[in-house]
Amino acid sequence: MKLPTAWALVATLCELSFASPTARATDWTTEKWDAIVVGAGTAGIIVADRMSEAGKKTLLLEIGGASYGITGGTEKPAWLSGTSISRVDVPGLYKSIFSGSDSLICPAGIVNSYQACAIGGNSAINAGLFFQPPASDWDNYHPAGWKNADVQSATKKLLSKQKSVTKYSRDGKYYLQTGYDAAREWIVNAAKFTNVSINDSPHNKYKVFGRPAYNYIDGQRGGPVRTHLQDALKRSNFKLQTGVRVKKINQIKGVASSVQATWNGKTVNVPLAVGGRVIVSTGAVASPGLLMHSGIGSRDDLTKLGSAGTPSANWVINSAVGEGLFDNPNTFLVLSSPKTKSYTQSYNSPVAADKDLYLKSRSGPYSFASQTSVFWSYVPNSDGSRTGVQGTIDSSGFGEYKGANTITMNIYGTSGLLSTGRVVLDDKFVPGPGPGVYYSHPRDGQNIAKFIHDIFQYLPSSTPQNPAKTGLTPLNIPRHATVDEIYKYITTYSDYAVGSVQHWSSSCRIGKCVDVDTKVIGTANIHVVDASIVAPLTVNPQFGIMVAAERAAERILAKWHKLL
Repeated sequence: MKLPTAWALVATLCELSFASPTARATDWTTEKWDAIVVGAGTAGIIVADRMSEAGKKTLLLEIGGASYGITGGTEKPAWLSGTSISRVDVPGLYKSIFSGSDSLICPAGIVNSYQACAIGGNSAINAGLFFQPPASDWDNYHPAGWKNADVQSATKKLLSKQKSVTKYSRDGKYYLQTGYDAAREWIVNAAKFTNVSINDSPHNKYKVFGRPAYNYIDGQRGGPVRTHLQDALKRSNFKLQTGVRVKKINQIKGVASSVQATWNGKTVNVPLAVGGRVIVSTGAVASPGLLMHSGIGSRDDLTKLGSAGTPSANWVINSAVGEGLFDNPNTFLVLSSPKTKSYTQSYNSPVAADKDLYLKSRSGPYSFASQTSVFWSYVPNSDGSRTGVQGTIDSSGFGEYKGANTITMNIYGTSGLLSTGRVVLDDKFVPGPGPGVYYSHPRDGQNIAKFIHDIFQYLPSSTPQNPAKTGLTPLNIPRHATVDEIYKYITTYSDYAVGSVQHWSSSCRIGKCVDVDTKVIGTANIHVVDASIVAPLTVNPQFGIMVAAERAAERILAKWHKLL
């Protein structure tokens, strides 16, 4: 990670301005805007596009710079030289982001979590998994106005722009399939899960298995940068400005008048038009932090900021800001079999034939992110509720287990978990996750341990020293481990357990922190639209966050029009 001073230099060098060719060449810092959207990430791009589409003069501000090739992104390995794409565009380079990036990851001093600071936000660096949440996620965990029936229009709008694909390679073939075959033999044939096309049966997540769905477009990373942003950029009432760090919302007792930001080495205050709105979309860790810096949050948080925050006369006390922060607790289970062949995509030195296949036809192992299969189920609870569990199979081993025949299963706890934390400010007032996010309630770990123990019963008897001759052998958790032994393993920090998957959500929940129109409770014209408002989902959160952005735009615009 870069130091803040280095980041300032990079931001200056990478500062970009995007606007319609027909837009007037004026100073965006002094123009008055109907909607100022802070954060050009997964949700921010969508809500900004919809504001602009509805005729609102819209400014989208992003702290980072270019990412995809279409945005001017140039960070790439040598084998992509001479192409118009960047590392972001190549699905098979997904895992390489964890080895570092010169321009995509937030540096120290911005947020105390692993997060993208670039156009597209986390949708520019994640795997691109794109699973529609089951109806139960909306019906059981979201309030009236946000039930499954309420989000159908938003879901249709999203899918009209961004398709879900289960065939990733443009030559129509599936690659790296030995792990898929082994997982299907285990999970479907032995454990009796149902083999389904995941997004064709989105509402069934009990004992189902299938191929992952991704949001790729023609063999390259998709997402709102490729869809909504391109539409917005065609309009004269829309502007995207990068290299802008919004420090706070200028508000008096909940009425916002402008946002204060640093840009191009100076402090600017960008004004709202009469009746205008600020929409915060910087992510489930950063968005509560921005609200706190703006004088909106719990009394304790605002007091901690002291003179670095907003004068107390203008505070908006909302103790739900930052409360309920969630991430999926995960465990890596490494397995091996004589029939599985490990494959790791290489950033700098891909296999020549695989490199050529991707460059020539967007096909082969680099046309997807390396997850070959996915499965779900629920663990029932005594109170009638249920805990969701998801598993994905990756094409290679992990940690100290990287033999030629290894693959990795990643087990997540998902919906119905009871463990949550809170966004907290450190001694430099940088937001980050506080304690309690993972396994603070024992039921969560017990249920995930039960799930792992149950599916292990359908593996052949084995040990790493005496591996199964057919089928998979677990390497880091013994095949015959008890539920209690598994519980201890998954709840004890290691390279394989209690790791953060950075699926941050739920820190500004609807009905507690924001109202059903996503307006921060206690304010007049400040909204939050990102993962913060979404309750923990049964599936990877990207699809649900995008639906939430579409739904939020509908509700914001409906209320806005009523006020006119």
